[in-house]
Amino acid sequence: MITVQSVRAAVQDRFPSIVADLTELVAIPSVSAASHDQAEVARSAEHVAALLRDSGLEAEVLSVPGPDGVPGRPAVLAHREGPAGAPRVLLYAHHDVQPVGDPGKWRQPDPFTAVQRGERLFGRGVSDDGAGVITHVHALRLLDELGEGELPCSVTVFIEGEEEVGSPSFESFLHTYRERLDCDVIIVADSSNWKVGVPALTTSLRGVVQVDVRLDVLDHALHSGQYGGPVLDAVTSMCRLVATLHDEAGDVTVPGLVSRPQASADFPEYPEADFRADAGVLDGVELVGTGDLTARLWTKPTLTVIGMDVTPLSLAGNVLAPSCTARLSMRVAPGQDPRAALEALTRHLEAHVPFGARITVSEGEAGPAFDGSASGPAGQAAHWALSEAFGTGCVEIGQGGSIPFISTLQEVFPHAEVLVTGMEDPDTRAHSEDESMHLGDLERVVVGETLLLARLGGAVPAQ
Repeated sequence: MITVQSVRAAVQDRFPSIVADLTELVAIPSVSAASHDQAEVARSAEHVAALLRDSGLEAEVLSVPGPDGVPGRPAVLAHREGPAGAPRVLLYAHHDVQPVGDPGKWRQPDPFTAVQRGERLFGRGVSDDGAGVITHVHALRLLDELGEGELPCSVTVFIEGEEEVGSPSFESFLHTYRERLDCDVIIVADSSNWKVGVPALTTSLRGVVQVDVRLDVLDHALHSGQYGGPVLDAVTSMCRLVATLHDEAGDVTVPGLVSRPQASADFPEYPEADFRADAGVLDGVELVGTGDLTARLWTKPTLTVIGMDVTPLSLAGNVLAPSCTARLSMRVAPGQDPRAALEALTRHLEAHVPFGARITVSEGEAGPAFDGSASGPAGQAAHWALSEAFGTGCVEIGQGGSIPFISTLQEVFPHAEVLVTGMEDPDTRAHSEDESMHLGDLERVVVGETLLLARLGGAVPAQ
C-alpha cells in the first residue's frame, strides 16, 4: 500500500543509491555546446536509457533532424503502460549540461567528479538537470516497488539532450513522436524551489531573445595617438550604444516591450535583504529598476551584455579598434511575442547608433515566455504532494529564466496540464562554477514526485 509514510521510508532507505546514481550521471561530461565532445552526450543518453530500463520501462535513444536538417542531439524516450483508463503522464528532464566555466573557480579539481560538502553535492549538472533525471528514475522505481510491480498511471519519460543549446530539434521531436508523447499531465523537472526546504511550482517564466550586434567604424586598425580624436573607436561606440538600453533607474528603454511592474498577488514576497544575500550583491551596490522586486525578476524585461569581442589586456596596443561585436540577451515578460520583441530591439539599436557607425544586427535565439497555472486537478495534486514531502506549504513562483519549449508543449498538447517542478534553490549556482544540489531537498523532491504520481493514478486517494 502506498502512503506518505511508506514513500518517505522507502526514499530514506534507498537514498544512498539515489546519490550514487546522481554521482555517476554527473561523471559523464555531457556538455551539448558544439565546441565540446558530442560523443559524451551520446554516452549520457545511453546511460540514462539504461537507468530507465532498470526502472522497468522500455527505453530507446532517438534523434531527429531540426528545421535546418542537422540531426538533433540524442534524447531518451521511455514508456511503461499503467492500468486501463489511468492518466497518462509525461515526465521531462534533460541530460545535457553547461560548460564548466572557469575550472579555477571550482572548489574541487574536477567539476565532473561530484563532491559532498556539508548538506550539498557539488558538480556540473548535479542540479541542472541531473537531479531532475534521477528524480524521475527513482520515483518510478519506488512506485514499482510499493505498487507490487504495477504503476498507478501510464508514464512516458522524455529526457532531452540539447536543452542547454536552445533545443533546436525539440519541436521536430514532438511532432515526430507525437502519438507516443501524448498525455494528460506534463511534469517538467527543471526549475527551482522557493528556498531550501520550501517547495514551489513555477507558473511564470520569461521568454528570451538574443542578438549579436556589430559596429564598424574603420576599414583597418589605426594608431590611437596619430588618429584618435576625430574618430571614435568601435569599442567605445559599442559602449555608448549599449548604454542607451537602460534609463537612469535601470529600466529597459526599448519601446514596444510588454512590462508588468506588479507581479501576481499569488507570488510570495521577496525581501530585498534575502535577494541581496541569495545573489551575492556586494555591499554598497544598488539594485536597479522600478516596481516590485519580484516583478523586476519575473515579469519585466531585462537586457544584458553577455559577451563582447574586444582585445584582451595581454594583447592590448595603442590602436583604434575598427570593429566590435557584442551579444545581447533579453528576457521578455509573459505575454510578449518574442519576434515582436526582437524587432523592437533591432529598431532601437539601429536608431541609436553613435556617430554614424555601420551596424549589423544578427538574430539569435527567440523563445516564448510561459504564463501558466497550477489550479487544475493535477496542480492541486502537486500542491498536496510537495507540501507533504517538504512538511510545509508549496508556493507558486515565477522565474526570470526561460524554458521556451514549455509553450511548444502547450501548443502540441493543449489538453494537458503542465506542471513545472523545482530541483534548484537560491544557492544552486546553476550554469556557474560550484553548481550544487541540496541533498535534503533531493530527498524531498523524490518523495514529492512519487506521491504526485501515486495521487494522479488514484493510488493515494484524495483526503
